[in-house]
Amino acid sequence: MRTAKSKSLIFIGLLFNCLEVIFSANTGFSVSIYDVTSRSICLRWPKFSGASSYRVTATAVNTVGHSLLAHFSDVTLKGSLTSLIPNTIYAILAEAIDKNGIILAETQIMQSTAPDIPVIDQAYSKVSNSITVEWRAVPGATSYLLTAQDGDSFIEIVVTKSPGTVMGLKPATLYRITIRSINSGGKSQPSPFRKAKTVLAAPVLSVSSPSCDSIAVSWKAVYLAAGFSVFLMRSDGLGRMLKENTTNTSLIFTNLDPGTLYTIKAYAWNVNGIPGDDFTYNQRTSPNAPADVQVAFNRGALRAIVSWMPAEGALSYSVTASSGLLKLKCNTSSASCVVSSLQCGSEYYVSVTAYNDAGSSKPTDAVSLKTIPCAPVNISIEEDEPGHLLVSWSSVNFGHYYMVFVKSDDGLEVHCNTSHTQCHFQSDCGFTYVISVFAYNKAGQSPLGDVFNYTTAPCCPSDLRAAAVSSHAVQVTWAAVRGAELYQTRAAGGGGLELCNGTATACTLSALRCDTRYDVTVYAFSEARGSNMSCASKAVATAPCSPEIKNISKEARSVVSVHWQSNNEEATYIVTARGEAGLWHCTSSGTSCTLINLPCGSTFSVSAIARSPAGQSLPSYSVPLETAPCCPSDLILTQVTQSVTNISWSVGMGAQTYVTTLESPKGQAKCHTLQNYCLLGCITCGTNYTVSLKAISETGLTSSCTYQGYSSSACCPSGVKLYRLGNNGIRVYWQASDEKINYSTDLHGSKGNFTCSPSSGLSHCDITEIPCGDVYTVVVSPVTDKGPKLTFCPKKLYSVTCSGSSVGMGKSTQYIHSKSMPLVTNMLVSCNSK
Repeated sequence: MRTAKSKSLIFIGLLFNCLEVIFSANTGFSVSIYDVTSRSICLRWPKFSGASSYRVTATAVNTVGHSLLAHFSDVTLKGSLTSLIPNTIYAILAEAIDKNGIILAETQIMQSTAPDIPVIDQAYSKVSNSITVEWRAVPGATSYLLTAQDGDSFIEIVVTKSPGTVMGLKPATLYRITIRSINSGGKSQPSPFRKAKTVLAAPVLSVSSPSCDSIAVSWKAVYLAAGFSVFLMRSDGLGRMLKENTTNTSLIFTNLDPGTLYTIKAYAWNVNGIPGDDFTYNQRTSPNAPADVQVAFNRGALRAIVSWMPAEGALSYSVTASSGLLKLKCNTSSASCVVSSLQCGSEYYVSVTAYNDAGSSKPTDAVSLKTIPCAPVNISIEEDEPGHLLVSWSSVNFGHYYMVFVKSDDGLEVHCNTSHTQCHFQSDCGFTYVISVFAYNKAGQSPLGDVFNYTTAPCCPSDLRAAAVSSHAVQVTWAAVRGAELYQTRAAGGGGLELCNGTATACTLSALRCDTRYDVTVYAFSEARGSNMSCASKAVATAPCSPEIKNISKEARSVVSVHWQSNNEEATYIVTARGEAGLWHCTSSGTSCTLINLPCGSTFSVSAIARSPAGQSLPSYSVPLETAPCCPSDLILTQVTQSVTNISWSVGMGAQTYVTTLESPKGQAKCHTLQNYCLLGCITCGTNYTVSLKAISETGLTSSCTYQGYSSSACCPSGVKLYRLGNNGIRVYWQASDEKINYSTDLHGSKGNFTCSPSSGLSHCDITEIPCGDVYTVVVSPVTDKGPKLTFCPKKLYSVTCSGSSVGMGKSTQYIHSKSMPLVTNMLVSCNSK
């Protein structure tokens, strides 16, 4: 136990140790400690200017009367104080003195000596890499420095108390061991050494279980080992412990329990029998092979469930399914495992191996497993004849028999069970069949292979109807058939083939030749199977070809003949003239026909068609036809003057201009006009004329019209004179132009009108009782029984006076009747005298 006084001294020593260097406030002279042992303190100081020597005094703080004085020359700047007391605090005073003995500067520090030197009681090795040292405690020591030296190498370790162990040493090696005590002041000198040798290194074991009842142990040689001792026992403590001494580096323990954990311990000993480090290792024996292996095949997933009885000490199991070069594995820690990804149509040999950390057991005897057969391949489907399907395939491994399933798209399913590689089925046209083939064995049904859709060719269309709709088109209709995706209509005839494709059940073949017989066939197509090419055809003929009108000739005034050209073999032709006046037809089986009773002054569009039992052709191109203008139905001639006649007529249908002609042996008068009247001059009185008229159409067609002859009026008399017959009578005298003509005399005045008609052949006429004193207009005109009197003969004025007995003869004035004549435009009037 330390006293309170010693504790205070230690504290003071620690305080001074922290202040090892103290500077003089006035001079800057200082001293420092560079080494401390149990009985010495080493100091150094800088050279001080003017100093010729240095003096150092060490005084024990807690020991009365113990001090030490040392002198040093001016060239000595360090020194040692020896013969000090261990574990003691000293006050050290350093002085710089000049040659006169005067202290130039001084400084003081506090420093403790190290503890006393420890003494080793013993040093020994129990582990190959360490030596343990024991010693008595040293007063004042706070720790100890242990050193193990081997030649030039050494290992040091600081410990606080005894015992202390130096680690990191080499096995079987002799070391010199020293120890130094330490306090705050420093370390003591090394203790006297002790020699100690480390023990042998432990053998490093390599342990395995080559079989389920043995453990093999091996190790590398150990330096300086004379032999080895190896111990083995169950880790659970059951059974007895086995021991083997050997100078070899391996041995095998046999007759052990399979799958059991054992503890192995081994060490080496030297020639003196001293054991070295030991090495302990736990090793389990490998397990025994599992028993009662069972294999169950799952056909739906192509996998096998393998089970067995657990093996003692087994930590895991591995199942191997081998088929030729193919190996499938399954690892598990339980007593069953599922082997997946099995291949169909294969035979596997299944074995189970148990494992633990020691190794594996022997594989169990292989169990044979045959999987389900693979799905049949190379499936072919064909219609060996209409209505019969032949399904064939290649045989497969482990396929004992086969089943073929055929399901039609109406839901009906049939199947075939056979040990061969083909089956026959009945089929219908236009159906789609879903066909699948399976193989079977004891393991079950093969997986689903390729599923085939086989579509039979569509049926031939029924209710086929073909009718010509024109000379170049035939309309074909039929009833829809099952399985048809497309219809093709073919028309063969006339040296060619016409096609029509579509999805509808009707088609119009529109590029056919007219008047031609065609064999029409409709085929139904499907994308999958094409068409049944044995469908029956139907004959149909196109309508006749259109005739071509070549010529229209006029046979008479209302009759025309129409001529055409056509290549039809048998046809009847109908010619139609269409106009505002109506329709006129004629029919013929030849190449011409005649249209009769055509109205005059009309225009027509003439076309022809051909008819046959197949139908009617398109109309030919129309040819225009114009009939001659109609002759005016009414014609009137009126004599305007003795030499001018007015002719008027009714309008003639289709006429644009007219030419009228009056002709006699004495000459001809002609007029060409757009109007329906005309004035003709140069007319000879008392002459018979023939009357003719030409009606001319816009296109120049002419109709010559003849009418009843015309006789111009008798000639007016000449030389008219008046003679007085009495008081109230007058004789009018004239010169007749023809003795056969009778004349009539008219006198018109304000007091009355008078007329006289002489007997035939006379050229004078007497008027009695005529009032005098008036002016009379006298006109002598020829008289005929065909019409009224002529009004255009010359008039004469006579004045009848009452003085004397004679009649005054007035001056005659002759004039032309004042009746105005209409202005005729576009009128050509010509006179030709013969």
